[in-house]
Amino acid sequence: MNPEMNFYNRDIYNWPNLVSFIRMLLAPVLLVLAINQQSMWFVLVVVFSEFTDVLDGYLARRLDQITALGSHLDSWGDFLIYSVLAISAWLMWPDIVRREAVYFLLIVISFTLPVLVGLVKFGTLTSYHTWGVKLAVAITVIAYLLLFMQWLDWPFRFAAIFCLLAAVEQIAITLVMTQQHEDVRTIWQALQFKRLQKNQDLE
Repeated sequence: MNPEMNFYNRDIYNWPNLVSFIRMLLAPVLLVLAINQQSMWFVLVVVFSEFTDVLDGYLARRLDQITALGSHLDSWGDFLIYSVLAISAWLMWPDIVRREAVYFLLIVISFTLPVLVGLVKFGTLTSYHTWGVKLAVAITVIAYLLLFMQWLDWPFRFAAIFCLLAAVEQIAITLVMTQQHEDVRTIWQALQFKRLQKNQDLE
């Protein structure tokens, strides 16, 4: 067997990537549920999708199957799910979306602007998975459920500000980096990568 082909297969066919694919497939399921106003099932699928988001990262580390493809699949899955969450909120709870329009817009901008900046600079989706974004996603999903189940609204407003700060860090990382790099956890790590690249260029 060709060793390169064997490596390629291992890079694609592994448990973390399978979980990421499942999360991507949940996006159209959520959209169908939203169109049909199935709010309870929608919430349950959202919770399950977040479980898969945690699971794929855990499996990648546990099974030592961290790959560039897996990192990108995770980012694509996140982008699909959160895009559908925004559309679904408007379909099922338009009155709440209008009431919280400013905060809702801030969250949408926070998730899309760093992606656009990365596409412009590197020509591809960035996959930084910063600690700030991980925390922002956890806070936002919880706040999203609390808001649209009509329990609490202030956590959603707090989440919007937190998402904005996480987005600023992502954009700063993109501007600092001289080449695309996966799994950059903080702006400080990005600066370290930049110094390392500079030293390598001088050698």
